[in-house]
Amino acid sequence: MFTIGIDTSNYATSIAVYDSKSGSICVMEKKFLPVPKGQIGIRQSDAVYHHTVAIPLLLEKVNQQFSLNKIEAVGVSKKPRPLENSHMPCFEVGFAVAKSMALAKGLPLIETTHQQGHIAAAIFGANRMDLRKDKLLVFHVSGGTTDLLLCDNMQVIKTISQSADLYAGQAIDRLGVKLGFDFPAGVEVSKLAFNCDEKIQPRSTVKDDVCHLSGLENLCDKLLSEGKSKEYTSKFCLLSIADTLQKMLYTARSKYGDIHCICAGGVMSSDIISEYMIKKCNNISFAPAKFSSDNAAGVALIAALED
Repeated sequence: MFTIGIDTSNYATSIAVYDSKSGSICVMEKKFLPVPKGQIGIRQSDAVYHHTVAIPLLLEKVNQQFSLNKIEAVGVSKKPRPLENSHMPCFEVGFAVAKSMALAKGLPLIETTHQQGHIAAAIFGANRMDLRKDKLLVFHVSGGTTDLLLCDNMQVIKTISQSADLYAGQAIDRLGVKLGFDFPAGVEVSKLAFNCDEKIQPRSTVKDDVCHLSGLENLCDKLLSEGKSKEYTSKFCLLSIADTLQKMLYTARSKYGDIHCICAGGVMSSDIISEYMIKKCNNISFAPAKFSSDNAAGVALIAALED
């Protein structure tokens, strides 16, 4: 059975095809939304426009590698999170295309969310499909979330811990833009951090299941104003986020036990963060970058499992 997944998030347009017989993602295409230089985000009206332009081009690329006539079910992320009041206009673009495709070909339409797609993609990418029906702790850390979730059978039961102010991805992107990189800047910040050999003491604030990251932005500004290098400041930023996350996980496990933790979201594709957390935490899995950052692989997988 072949299923297609469509995801039109606030950062990327992505389409993937999953083959349930081989258990593999056979096609995955993605296009990041263009953000004007110097800006740290994109307006929803612009995101909707760019998704509308990108989807036909990506579908054409997919069809060149795999006949869309073989698709047996269509999956789509209809909203950001599995919450009643969760909504962003950019997801309506993907939903409109997915529903049109399903109706035109008489195919099942499986609706899910961007966050659930991230969870499924991370479990798949980390080669831990053996855990997909288990109760898990899942980090979803990106430009729009810094959430530690309790999940069961890949469904979100509750949000255990989250940021009270700035999201981790926002802290990284804002630093990157200040350093002269285009948004999103996570890859470039990670490259700079990797070139820093200095020992760094990270700073983090976690209290009562809530983390605070707005202070991190101020600390990074202070380091740069004091003459610290771009490499040093980038590494400090990433390690401080990693330290924040490991404290969130430690607190959660004191309540829910030493259950396995899966890490999803673009921030979790940073080698600096994953290496730090693997040293500090047990029973934790990370997925490769292509399954951590925004992608439709998890949406296609959910369509196969739920159809």
